[in-house]
Amino acid sequence: MNQVKHAPAQGISDATKALHASLFIADLHADSLLWHRDLLIRSDYGQVDFPRMQEGNVALQMFTTVTKSPAGLNYHENSAHSRDNITLLALIQGWPMNTWGSLTARALHQSDRLHKFAERAPDTVRIIKNQADLAALQADRAAATKTKPMGAILGTEGSHALDGELANIERLYQAGFRMMSLQHFFDNQLGGSLHGVSHAGLTEFGRAAVQEMTRLGIMIDVAHSSEQVVRDVLALNTQALIVSHTGIYSHCPNERNIPDTLMQSIAAKGGLIGIGFWRGAVCDDSPKGVANAIQAAVNLVGEDAVALGSDYDGSVTTGFDSSQLLELTQALVDLGMSESTIAKVMGGNQARFFAKHLPSL
Repeated sequence: MNQVKHAPAQGISDATKALHASLFIADLHADSLLWHRDLLIRSDYGQVDFPRMQEGNVALQMFTTVTKSPAGLNYHENSAHSRDNITLLALIQGWPMNTWGSLTARALHQSDRLHKFAERAPDTVRIIKNQADLAALQADRAAATKTKPMGAILGTEGSHALDGELANIERLYQAGFRMMSLQHFFDNQLGGSLHGVSHAGLTEFGRAAVQEMTRLGIMIDVAHSSEQVVRDVLALNTQALIVSHTGIYSHCPNERNIPDTLMQSIAAKGGLIGIGFWRGAVCDDSPKGVANAIQAAVNLVGEDAVALGSDYDGSVTTGFDSSQLLELTQALVDLGMSESTIAKVMGGNQARFFAKHLPSL
């Protein structure tokens, strides 16, 4: 379900290799914790593991936890009452019994998996929870002569992971979660999904949840949220928003991508737009196609608001995996993008955003 249809790379210059090696690369969205794989071991399937991240010079990965996914999901309309695929996956993969009926337990189980990877390989994997953790990661990577440490941040794929309880926001925060998206492919207790039935805005519970997330210092992701939810969250004016994995509508017009005007509003308030690597978001999943989507985003919202948002291991097919990000850097160079802009979109913007919006302690 997470295939890589990779064409052999051609024309990678020595100058691009040197540029790529100098970058702090960060990605805003991967669902790798969902699957029964040891991410400390290099796999020949899926799209992310720590050895491949190392090969691709990835410094920081946002790992998002999927807790519910409707059968037959599509970009047009999904019911919250459809059969849930993650329940079956939890049973097949032998997750703890408490995950069978609790979405919060599913998020915590995936968080526990990441923490165990970090415990097994503390020199390789660090869970980033605050500004000091991020600064230390940046300094240690800059000083490393061989193997560089890699950072991981936890996020949710939709706040149905709260099981309808505001108290679970702090519970997830204590487990290391530092970003929460509000919706996934269906409407939930916080409001409407971009792919749901109601297309409604924030509910009262949703407003209270956003306020609690803001109080704790949890970054808010509006990928998959309805247009009205995005407008409502912007109107609350609580903090800069993230769209963790998306495309630009004018570049790739489909129901997966929100209108350009909303993207511009998010960027105008200091937000971050993560460009995806799969065809549904960018209409062309080759390195050149993703580079063109990144350029379209830069043209629309400016170079300081654009980031990578792969959606790796999110049941999508991509044209390259995390070990092959050099090819994306070359594609951006081939477009004529400046090295300073490439450094921003490949990870500089993400590092700056996190340095500002992660908790100080």
